[in-house]
Amino acid sequence: MKPKEISIIVALSDNRAIGRGNKMPWHIAEDMKFFKKTTMGGTVIMGRKTWESLGCKALPHRQNIVVSRSLQLEPVSDDLQVTVARTLEEAVEAATADSIFVIGGGEIYRQAISLATRIYMTKVHTYISDADTFFPELDSDLWMEVLWSEIQRDAESGLEFEFVLLKKLSD
Repeated sequence: MKPKEISIIVALSDNRAIGRGNKMPWHIAEDMKFFKKTTMGGTVIMGRKTWESLGCKALPHRQNIVVSRSLQLEPVSDDLQVTVARTLEEAVEAATADSIFVIGGGEIYRQAISLATRIYMTKVHTYISDADTFFPELDSDLWMEVLWSEIQRDAESGLEFEFVLLKKLSD
């Protein structure tokens, strides 16, 4: 059996902010499209607060796993694609898709960095001074940018952003 490939997907500001009041501090349509296209058909792993920020609704056409020690889910139908795992390691074991994406929040990202081999990053070129959740610092000796897009501008918000793929360097 081949080992599971674990990726992180994140949108973060120049000061590494990823959240404010359990919401993303921006809405960029192209980032949402990129997220959907990248994670479709895979397994998404998230923490309880990220699950709540999604309105406690599963992302369609993906296996959804919520990492929580206390969350109890009441299935609303037989096809609800949501599993609760007590730890990140348990969530990875429960993943059925070849592609596993850790989608947040801050604490789950911190735990996943050592397990991940890729990071799909949307760099949003802004500074969020009142953010309360941040993406952890990356060790530049372990991660290398291998692909990046041109800087784009979101028509609605005016924010500039770019897509970057980082790969973990081999030991």
